[in-house]
Amino acid sequence: MLIAQISDTHILAEGRRVYGEIDSAGGLARAIEQLNALDPAPDLVLATGDLTDRGRPGDYAELRRILARLRHPLYLMPGNHDDRAALKAAFPEQPFPAEGEFLHYAIEGWPLRILMLDTQVPGSDGGELCPARLAWLEARLAEGIGKPTLIAMHHPPVAIGIGELDATSCANAEEFGAIVQRHPEIERIACGHVHRASQSLWRGTLVAMAPSTAHQVNLDLDASRPLKWVLEPPGLLLHDFRNGSLVSHVVPVGAFGPARLYA
Repeated sequence: MLIAQISDTHILAEGRRVYGEIDSAGGLARAIEQLNALDPAPDLVLATGDLTDRGRPGDYAELRRILARLRHPLYLMPGNHDDRAALKAAFPEQPFPAEGEFLHYAIEGWPLRILMLDTQVPGSDGGELCPARLAWLEARLAEGIGKPTLIAMHHPPVAIGIGELDATSCANAEEFGAIVQRHPEIERIACGHVHRASQSLWRGTLVAMAPSTAHQVNLDLDASRPLKWVLEPPGLLLHDFRNGSLVSHVVPVGAFGPARLYA
């Protein structure tokens, strides 16, 4: 099973540029072109939040227009820049729950089970796993005891050393971590929000944070300095599950010349 993960696409209506400079629409279009050309092809694609930059209906209309080019099954979740109601209205075919506040759901029927976990807190850049969301997670894990599982969420539960990002990570991480530790079948926690390809061993599994298809966060490990963005190469993750093992690959998006045989 091959799972592609894109994140932090930050689309604006009519192809407008984020901060007046970042071509987020072009970045997502290039990522889709690259995904469509992959051989073997991904079985499905996860988009782990911050799908739009402002969460407005026009932004989701532009997002839908670009995503229509993707040839693979697609599963969405909100990030802190998104609006749940506008997202549900723009993508009624997504398996979001019909009722309730949170947009989390399970993707079943594959060798690797996927739980899409909503960490959004409206009006906040930070995320949270409140008791209701943790109860949902525990119930879904109990239904699939022992089955290899990937949890996808926007906000990471770990600190990465970039001060302003760590201040907006996932609240209630300790409670979440206690659940994760009780379930060794959790092969991976796939996150967005960080705008960098980063990994951390945590509670017996690996937290893999995806790069953005638009722009990256500047790597500055001095927490006293303000957060900055940088036009490092965009990217995505490929999670390859085979023979009972999950390997996550970082894939830059863009043209880097043809592959050549070793002489």
